[in-house]
Amino acid sequence: MEKKNLNRRDFIKIGGMSTLAVTLGSTGLFSLAGQETTFAASKNNPTSGFGGYGPLVKDPKGIFDLPKGFQYKIISETGDQMSNGDLVPGLPDGMAAFQGSKNSTVLVRNHECGTNHDYPVNGKNPWSKGAAGGTTALVVGPNREVVSEYVTNSGNIRNCAGGASTWGTWLTCEETRDMGHGFVFEVDPDDPENEMSKTPIRDMGYFSHEACSIDPSTGIWYLTEDNSPSYLYRFTPYDRSQKLGSLQKGGTLEAAAIDEIPNKSAKNFTPGQQIGVVWKEVKPERAKEDAKDLACIQFTRLEGSWFEGGAFWFDDTAAETTTASGKFGRIYRYFPATNTLELFFESSASNELHAPDNITITPWGDLWIAEDGNPRGDRIIGLTPEGNVYPFAQNVFNSSELTGPVFSPKGNTLFVNIQSPGITIAIWGPFARRNSAKQVAMSHASPPAGFAPETSHKVEEYAERNGMSLLAAAALNRHGVSV
Repeated sequence: MEKKNLNRRDFIKIGGMSTLAVTLGSTGLFSLAGQETTFAASKNNPTSGFGGYGPLVKDPKGIFDLPKGFQYKIISETGDQMSNGDLVPGLPDGMAAFQGSKNSTVLVRNHECGTNHDYPVNGKNPWSKGAAGGTTALVVGPNREVVSEYVTNSGNIRNCAGGASTWGTWLTCEETRDMGHGFVFEVDPDDPENEMSKTPIRDMGYFSHEACSIDPSTGIWYLTEDNSPSYLYRFTPYDRSQKLGSLQKGGTLEAAAIDEIPNKSAKNFTPGQQIGVVWKEVKPERAKEDAKDLACIQFTRLEGSWFEGGAFWFDDTAAETTTASGKFGRIYRYFPATNTLELFFESSASNELHAPDNITITPWGDLWIAEDGNPRGDRIIGLTPEGNVYPFAQNVFNSSELTGPVFSPKGNTLFVNIQSPGITIAIWGPFARRNSAKQVAMSHASPPAGFAPETSHKVEEYAERNGMSLLAAAALNRHGVSV
C-alpha cells in the first residue's frame, strides 16, 4: 500500500539520518549498495527456524535489525542506473523469484507508482502512456551481486502485489480503479516488454487488485482485493494447462460467499471457526458491484496471499480482532478440497503482529508476514505450525513498509524491499533447511493455542479408535471428514 513518495530532499530530512554513515551518491539514494552488514553469530543463538532465530540485534548502520548470524546487503536502490542506463524506479513492492541460468536468481519486482513519480518505470512498450507503474527484473548471481537489471512491463498504475505462475511468469496486479486501470498483467522475465505484458487479463476482473495465487493441482487462481470493503475472488481459466498463453484465453470469475449465515461480514468470524464457502459468478467488469449485490463475504481490506500444501493463505490487514480492542489484522486460510474457510490467527497486540501485508511460506514451512504500518517499526514476523510468533527482521531506518518478501529458489537467500525511498535487500545466514513436510504441516496445522476449537469426546474416540494423535483427528474433522 503506497503511503507517500520521498524525494532526495525529503529523504535527507528523515529522522535518524544523522546517525547513519551514509552519503548520497551521484545516481542512487545511498552509497551503501553492495556493502554487507553482518550480525555476529553466538554459540547460544538458536538457529532453528521452527521457533525463531533469537532476539534481533541492533544494526550499527541503523537500517535493518536481524538475528545474530545473519547478513544483509542492499542490492538495488531507487535512482541507481540499470543495465540500459535508465534509473531504477521507485516504490518497489511485491516480488517473485525464479531460477535463472548459471545458478542465478531472477527477481521480478513490482513498482507501486501512480501517474506521477520522480522515478517512474520507463518502458519502451507501455500499456498506458503517462502511467508510472510497472515491473523490473533483477538477475542476481550466486554471490548476491546484480548481474543485470531491466524493465519487464510498464504503463501500469500502482503495481502492488501479484503472484508467480507455475510456468515461470509473474502476474502483476494494479491496485486501483482510476483512469481505466485495475487489471492483472502477465510478465515474462525472459521476454520483457512483450505484447503479453501490455495486454490486461480482463476476465481476472476490474477492481483494486492486491495479490493472486495459483493452486497447482487445479490451475485455479485466488485473488485478493485491497479496498474497503473487499472481497475474495477465484478465477478458473478456460485453459487449465498451466502453460504460457493459457490465461489470455479467459475464464470464469467468482466471489466467495456464505449462504447459511445471514450476516456476510467476516468481522463476525470467531477464531478456529469453520465456514463452508460457496462461489458466486460475477461479471469481470463489475466484480466488486456484483459481489456486493450477491451478498458475498465482506472483509475489511485484504492484502497478501500464498498457496502451499493444499491451502490458500491470505490476510486482512485492518481487521478488527475479537480477542482484543484494536485493528491489528488477521490471517485466514482456505481449503479448496473442502470449500472451507478458517480464521487461523488474529493478533491481539502490536508487538505480536500489526497490519499484515505481503506473505510467504518459507522453505522450511513457517508463514512469514511483512507488516505495513506498525507504529514501532515494520517487521517480518514468523508464524510456525505450532502457533509460535517470532520476529525475524525490523526496519529501523524509517516508517516505510516492508514489501515483497520472497526466498531464492534454493532457499538460502531472502529478498525484501523497504518501499520508500526504495531499496531491495538480500539476506542470508543460518536459515533452516528446506522441509516439504513442514510446509504441508503448516497448511494442516491447528490454529494457534487459544484459537483452535475445542475437541469433542467424539473426536477423541475417533483418534483412539484409529490409532492417531488427537491433533490429526481434529484436523480431519476440521476438514470435513466424518468422525
